Amino acid sequence: MSIEKINPRTAIITVFILVIAAFRVLINMNGDLHPLTNFSPIGAMALFGASYFRSPNKAYGFPLLTLFVSDVVLALTAYKEYSHGILYSGWYWVYAAFALMVLAGKLFIKEVTIKNVLIAALSITFIHWIVSDMGVWLQGSTYPKTFTGLWACLAAAIPFERNFLAGTLVYSAVMFGAFEWLQKKYQSLKLV
Repeated sequence: MSIEKINPRTAIITVFILVIAAFRVLINMNGDLHPLTNFSPIGAMALFGASYFRSPNKAYGFPLLTLFVSDVVLALTAYKEYSHGILYSGWYWVYAAFALMVLAGKLFIKEVTIKNVLIAALSITFIHWIVSDMGVWLQGSTYPKTFTGLWACLAAAIPFERNFLAGTLVYSAVMFGAFEWLQKKYQSLKLV
């Protein structure tokens, strides 16, 4: 593919997701589970890709691939002790949640507005909470496999999900705000 055939809109969207994924890796390189655990850009990556990539293959594929690559880097470096091969235990629950988050972004953000992004951010936080912590409950031994055990697992995850929501909102504001500003400044980035 020649450089003349690269769509500038697709290139910029891709760069935004790559930069935010690289930032995710860099802030987690110390490997410590800190008070801002789950203050992560992955929710914003899902929403951003869903909103701006028109092709479903790109909307799902590129953010998922970027999540995978950043997860592998973290699993082989900072979080080696939690890794099982090149990923972590229960990764498929997180990836299922991520795919559902992209779907929610497609459904809730037909037009990029603060209200739509906020609704989508709240929705994907709920999706992340239920799906990923269902995996923790089903696979782990910390909580009994009862309805009470499930609720205890979900309740224990609330501080992490607050951080996930905060991260999604902050990173979404940066990504969506910057791209919307760029679209106003450079007409070639607008969808035609």
